[in-house]
Amino acid sequence: MDFEKIANEALSVSRILRNRLDLADKSGLRHFTGGKSPAQARKKGEALAELQNQASECRKCEIGRQRTNLVFGRGNPDADLVFIGEAPGYHEDRQGLPFVGRAGQLLDKIIVAMGFDVKDVYIGNILKCRPEGNRNPSPQEIVRCMAFLEKQIEIISPKVICAVGGIASKSLLSTQKSIGALRGRFHEFRGIPLMATYHPAYLLRNPSDKKKTWEDVQKIRDFLLL
Repeated sequence: MDFEKIANEALSVSRILRNRLDLADKSGLRHFTGGKSPAQARKKGEALAELQNQASECRKCEIGRQRTNLVFGRGNPDADLVFIGEAPGYHEDRQGLPFVGRAGQLLDKIIVAMGFDVKDVYIGNILKCRPEGNRNPSPQEIVRCMAFLEKQIEIISPKVICAVGGIASKSLLSTQKSIGALRGRFHEFRGIPLMATYHPAYLLRNPSDKKKTWEDVQKIRDFLLL
C-alpha cells in the first residue's frame, strides 16, 4: 500500500475541487463543509488555548517536570475528524507539536490519501508530555492526563475519532482487546464513533499492514461523506 502515491493523486483531485469551490464561494454558494461558522471555530480555539494553558501548569507526573515542551495538539479546533495517539516522542517534545517525526509524516500522508487537508483535522495524544526514553505510558500517567484529552474532545466535538495504536485505542475504549481485534469496525467514545487502527510508527516497521489501515480509514472517510 503506497500512501504517498494515493496522497499525490488525492492532492491533484483536491486542487481541482478547491478551485471549483473557490468559484462557488465567489458566486455565493455554500461551502461543501456545510458552512461552518468562523465564529464557532474561534470560540473553540479560545477554549482549547485556555485548556492548553491549564495543561502547561500540570506537574502531576514526573514526565511533566522533565519535558522540554508540552505537546497539546495541532489542527482545526472545529474539526470533524480527530486523530489520537498515545504520547509524544523525541521530535514532538522538541517542537511542542504531536506527530511531527517520521510517524507523523506518514500520518499526514494517510490523511491526504483519505482526501482531506491536514489542516482540516485535529491531531493529539492521550499524554501531553513525553515519557523518558519513549517508553509506553504507565496506567497512572494515562489516568492523570486523560481529563485533558476528554475536555479537548468535548470542545472540538468531532463527528469521528480515529485512535491510532493499541495504547490509545485500549485507553479510550477501556478494554484490553488487541488492536487487531478492535480495528475494522466502529466503536464509541462518549457518544462519538471511534475507529481504531494501527499506529503509523508500527506501519513503518510493518508495511504489510498498511492495507489494513487503508481499509480502516476508508470507512472513516465514507462515514464523513454520508
